[in-house]
Amino acid sequence: MSHQSVFLSGLFSVITLLGFTCGGAAEKAAVPSDQAQVFTLSYQNAPADNPLKGFVPYQGAYTFPHSLEWFYLPLKDLQTDFSTFNWAPLDSRLNAIAGRGHQAIFRIYLDYPNHPYGVPDFLAAVPKNSYTNFENGSKATSYSPDYRNADLQRAVLNFIAALGARYDSDPRVGFITAGLLGFWGEWHTYPHSTWMAPAAFMNQVLDAYEKAFPHLQILAREPKSGVNMNRPRLGFHDDSFAYTTLAPTTWHFWPNITAAGLQDLWKTRPIGGEVRPEVQGCMWDDQPCTPAGQDFDLCVTTTHATWMMNHRVFTDTLAATQLQRATAGAQSLGYSLHVSQATLESPRTAHALHGTVTIENRGVAPFYYPWTVQMAAMDNAGHLSTWPMTWDLRTVLPGSPITWTFTIPNHGITTGTYTLLIGVPNPMAGGHALKFANTTQDQLRSDWLSLGTFTMNP
Repeated sequence: MSHQSVFLSGLFSVITLLGFTCGGAAEKAAVPSDQAQVFTLSYQNAPADNPLKGFVPYQGAYTFPHSLEWFYLPLKDLQTDFSTFNWAPLDSRLNAIAGRGHQAIFRIYLDYPNHPYGVPDFLAAVPKNSYTNFENGSKATSYSPDYRNADLQRAVLNFIAALGARYDSDPRVGFITAGLLGFWGEWHTYPHSTWMAPAAFMNQVLDAYEKAFPHLQILAREPKSGVNMNRPRLGFHDDSFAYTTLAPTTWHFWPNITAAGLQDLWKTRPIGGEVRPEVQGCMWDDQPCTPAGQDFDLCVTTTHATWMMNHRVFTDTLAATQLQRATAGAQSLGYSLHVSQATLESPRTAHALHGTVTIENRGVAPFYYPWTVQMAAMDNAGHLSTWPMTWDLRTVLPGSPITWTFTIPNHGITTGTYTLLIGVPNPMAGGHALKFANTTQDQLRSDWLSLGTFTMNP
């Protein structure tokens, strides 16, 4: 089965089981309180390597817990003509990351200071500006292409369309950043501001991403004047996190977001980025080196960030207290889903299973993809009967618990004692399953939360 087929079947299909639907929030069946068995569950921190959140290293094998890996690629490695592409370098990286059970975040660039020029060779005639900013010269001469050039614009828009056609539904990809324009693909050419792409082309680029990626979440660097940045799947990445994130400076990340009226975007669109390299090495010390007003925890709760590149936490040798703080920092990012209660109506073999699950989000952001939630019953021999639900994890916002109802006719369970379970598998084979913030997560079966035991009566 193709990556696209696996992803679509795991994420976006409406599940029908044996001719009936397992209900979500709209399910009509009720659970009479006088007949329901009630399971009350206890909280504990979810693991730091829960999928699609937490700290992110550059691509590679590391021991600090994580579920995402990051990389850059120049456009010239992938595009050989206006409509001709070589996907092997991208697939090779995605396969290596998936082989470690992780999903990827990546950015394609044209201009990366102090790196070889990223514009494809077939666009060699496009005018370019050389520059020596950002310690250039030790590795390569840097150039900024003419973003007003019609051939370059055509190539970029064609590339985005082809990229989306191939990777929008690929479960190896967690998020991508818009990239392509500006230094590091960060949509600026400071201090050479006149070199930056015009607003009209930036809008075309975002239009192309929106059309090419109906499912995948895209992240841009910051709001831009004259550019429509309020798009359904467009989040943002703060690449100087905990350094130039907070007010009062107006050009800092969050003041820029709020000035654009996008302060609530986190409810449906992710915030990511990179902890500023200058503070990565001392952030977990007894006296953190972050500037005044740029406290990491405050930055997380203010921006509702889900993931952050923080490479030095993976490469530095951390003392026990530093490791404890870093792990807590990773856990604080993004969602933290806790099942507080479940109920099950007195089960009988000839009747449908009826019950409820109450879930709350103790994190700072939602889960951003419609991964399939599964209910299951496990017998004493460890055999599972599973039923996919139509519940939407994206709707579980911090501070707003949801009670979902399930009804499973013709469940096929015989008399005996069972454990009721709930789980959220990763649509990528070998990927980290979503784990709940509960003491009974993985208690009886890996990747499943045990809700309680019940007896199936005749």
